[in-house]
Amino acid sequence: MLKTAVQEQLLPQDTLQAKWEFAQEAGYDAIELRGKGDFHFASRLDELKRAREDGVVMPTVCVDMLHFLGAFDEGLRRDAVAQLKSQLTVIAEIGGLGAQTPASYGMFSRRLPPFEPPRSEAEDREVLLAGLAELGEHARREGVTLFLEPLNRYEDHMVNRLEQAADLIRATGLDSIRIGIDSYHMNIEESDPAAAILAHADLIGHAQVSDSNRFQPGAGHLDWPAWLGALHAAGYDGYLAAECRLTGDPLDAVRSVPAFLRGSGA
Repeated sequence: MLKTAVQEQLLPQDTLQAKWEFAQEAGYDAIELRGKGDFHFASRLDELKRAREDGVVMPTVCVDMLHFLGAFDEGLRRDAVAQLKSQLTVIAEIGGLGAQTPASYGMFSRRLPPFEPPRSEAEDREVLLAGLAELGEHARREGVTLFLEPLNRYEDHMVNRLEQAADLIRATGLDSIRIGIDSYHMNIEESDPAAAILAHADLIGHAQVSDSNRFQPGAGHLDWPAWLGALHAAGYDGYLAAECRLTGDPLDAVRSVPAFLRGSGA
């Protein structure tokens, strides 16, 4: 049975301890943290350590920043890498597994005007490989993993499919970088999401879940038995972290996810 997690901002209450109580009652196995920029995540280290001492399970952090390692501006790229290094260090200090990040978010889309980005595909690749190599080496030293998340074509123009993430990861030669898959983005970009999971099973390290409409699993039309069945067949034994919007009563929506996923094959 796959383990379920829920991102902290979806949970009621103010403290991680209170959020954890709600999460456990709903059937979750862990909380996925959010890592804001300006070294905000590092400023939470004491809070996170206390939560860990109180039994809160926090295996992963998902980056929540305004710019990322693939930014066009070099200064923004350097800041994003520095922020990610800090987040990897913090998640290591609390005994976690790693941090998930896209190459970029909302920076450019080839599907919307002006259609052609200011950087060539070769230059994109050079920038991403440099950032991933630096981050992967830092993750290796810290004993954690960097999860590279492909986003859909309207949110990023560089890494949209698992095969693209896999190509970059293999080019770094680092075991400390893995693919962080997201069911919502896969539903848009992969012609056969289950086949994509099986094709890149050796590189999948983390999984985030939301339905075809970005709401909680069960609120859309994604083929969950096929998606989850592929993860089982791939030997994935990590977490399914709910990263989604909520429709209906928010608390009921959050509570519904673990039971729905387990009823669908998780």
